[in-house]
Amino acid sequence: MYLYEKLLGIKLGGLMGEGLLLIIVLGIGIIGLLAAYILAKWVLKRDVGTQAMQDISNAIKEGAQAFLRRQFKTIIILAAIFAAVLFIGYGLLRQHRDFDPVGSSIGLAFWITLSFVLGAICSLIAGYIGMWVSIRSNIRSAAGSMKGVNEGLQVALRGGAVSGLMVVAMSLLGVGGLFALVSYTTSVDPTKIPFLIVGYGFGASFVALFAQLGGGIYTKAADVGADLVGKVEAGIPEDDPRNPAVIADLVGDNVGDCAGRGADLFESTAAENIGAMILGASMALLVPDSVFGSPEAKSIWTIGVMMFPLIARAFGIIASIIGIVSVKVKGDEDPMKSLNRGYYVAVVLAMITFGFASWWLLNPAGAPNAWWHFFLCGIVGVLTSVAFVYITQYYTEYKYRPTLSIAKASRTGPATNIIAGLSVAFETPALPIITISIAILASFFLGKSSGMSDIAGITDPEKMKHAAGFFGTAVATMGMLATAAYILAMDTFGPIVDNAGGIIEMSQQPEEVRTKADRLDAVGNTTKALTKGYAIGSAALAAFLLFNAYLDEVRNYLGADKVMPVDITIPEVFVGALLGGMLVFLFSGLAIKAVGNAAQYVISDVRAQFKEKPGILLGTEKPDYGRCVDIVTKGALKQMILPGLLAVLMPVAVGIVFRLMGKGPETVASFLMIGTVVGILVAIFLNNGGGAWDNAKKYIETGQFGGKRSDAHKAAVVGDTVGDPCKDTAGPSLHVLIKLLSTITLVLAPLFIGK
Repeated sequence: MYLYEKLLGIKLGGLMGEGLLLIIVLGIGIIGLLAAYILAKWVLKRDVGTQAMQDISNAIKEGAQAFLRRQFKTIIILAAIFAAVLFIGYGLLRQHRDFDPVGSSIGLAFWITLSFVLGAICSLIAGYIGMWVSIRSNIRSAAGSMKGVNEGLQVALRGGAVSGLMVVAMSLLGVGGLFALVSYTTSVDPTKIPFLIVGYGFGASFVALFAQLGGGIYTKAADVGADLVGKVEAGIPEDDPRNPAVIADLVGDNVGDCAGRGADLFESTAAENIGAMILGASMALLVPDSVFGSPEAKSIWTIGVMMFPLIARAFGIIASIIGIVSVKVKGDEDPMKSLNRGYYVAVVLAMITFGFASWWLLNPAGAPNAWWHFFLCGIVGVLTSVAFVYITQYYTEYKYRPTLSIAKASRTGPATNIIAGLSVAFETPALPIITISIAILASFFLGKSSGMSDIAGITDPEKMKHAAGFFGTAVATMGMLATAAYILAMDTFGPIVDNAGGIIEMSQQPEEVRTKADRLDAVGNTTKALTKGYAIGSAALAAFLLFNAYLDEVRNYLGADKVMPVDITIPEVFVGALLGGMLVFLFSGLAIKAVGNAAQYVISDVRAQFKEKPGILLGTEKPDYGRCVDIVTKGALKQMILPGLLAVLMPVAVGIVFRLMGKGPETVASFLMIGTVVGILVAIFLNNGGGAWDNAKKYIETGQFGGKRSDAHKAAVVGDTVGDPCKDTAGPSLHVLIKLLSTITLVLAPLFIGK
């Protein structure tokens, strides 16, 4: 076949040709990048406010860029070392096997290492550009707030949308581009290509872990230091220019919430795309050629099923762009209502296009009902994301019982605040886990009953039912992530308006302007909490998808007829499960300890500056903000190394050690299974518990139980300080850990097979 025929899908593909599908995927990915560029230009043309505001914004900008430069340098060195290990392990130490997708060990090593490097590079680029725009959006949102709430909101949301669109578009272009590269430069069977490019998801996960961990340690070390010495010891308000740690705190909002969450959702979309392609191929291969009339027509349909995740993601980008530009505050309405309206626009459009993609690509002859069953799986995913938003609100907003109970307990001191907070935190996984369980079961049974097993010529209907069921859970995950670009825009909106409020406070703007900024800041706090719930929900569904993709990959390597039972009564398998659960607790402990250690550096410096310059608290001398920023930067990067390396190296060690015992793949499966389950539970515990502690403090600051500077407020500040590393460091880092375990085992599965 001529290349141009393959590219356009003319000769064999018609409306489902591989070339046509790739053109749509890559074309919409480029449209996403262009939309991000246009929004960035629009934001950068906005007013930058007074000179005093610019001075503060420039300090935040310099601090964030300095941290990112150092962090990226560290990540690049670690990624380069790991890429070399991957290439040597696959290309030189491991012998070629018959089940390998390519004909030589060096070929396998090349593609896996290349995809790993590209995943890491794309994640770094998406994160850097998103951060670059967000640290320039804060002052423009602050200046916009001086004109009106709508101006401030639109600048912040569109600034955040640059990050959201960059992340999703780069993820889509990376997976689609790699698929095209392998397809058009090799003779590899298309159904085997996802096994060659799984490294892309691992590269994204690798960067995400260190970006989220380092950013989380930075933001909470600065926050804890600023709060304890500033609020509690010195008695000065939040974002007071007399606090030497205040700029570091504002920098932390960007490096933790913008760059960290961006990297988290980048790896979610990348890994989920590849995992869904693997499960789609497994289902499609069970359909006989006779249904389509020829092996060539069957191959075209199979590629269409595999490309469905990328097509659905591409349509989601278009829906998110329309949702973002439609947001406008009408009169004096609650800004959250405006954001929700835009979200619902994006969701409705995404689901319409999702239905079209299902009808187009998941509609084989002999199973006329399959497409709408899979479409309903996507609806289940969307409903799950909405449920997570409301559940997170219930557990973390002070309008509801859980957070109010913590605020009431603060009246009798820090100890009862901590006890009440722990009680709420342990309660919080209940509703999310029930929701995830319903989503997985509903999507599995919708896929199972899709009619795929009724297609004439299917030799094993039960096997097809299970394959369709597992693909249904993958489609539900796609539905949940359909509007990921809009969700990330809302998430990045939070730190932008938080920074804008800090700039307005520190530059001592009129009370009327502060009131407008406070309205947006309150909405930003809500969006940050809600998107954490969305992130863990999508991580849970993606982890189940990726676990099944791992089992599929192992079956592919062992041979289609071989089944790998994961029997927990086998000692090696049970030990693997124990180690998976243990990793979650050890990693969380190290992450929280890292915040404590880095915060000590900040606290010591702030106290030292107050002693060195007594005029700081009197307002006659300026603190050295840069010194504090530099100290917390070095501290955070130093502290992120140990927990990060533990998360990356432990699955490798488990796989290799138990391979020598002849139980490598199944022990890794149990390690992955229990690590995922425990990780989801602990992440929800940490996220929602920390959020409830934070909002209990905010409730008291509204004037309840004595208001600010009361004994109840001091107790609530202590509780909030305990919750900070939980909700902004360990919890979000566990989202990444859950998916990292899946992507690293997908990449290294061939190394765990054999003895």
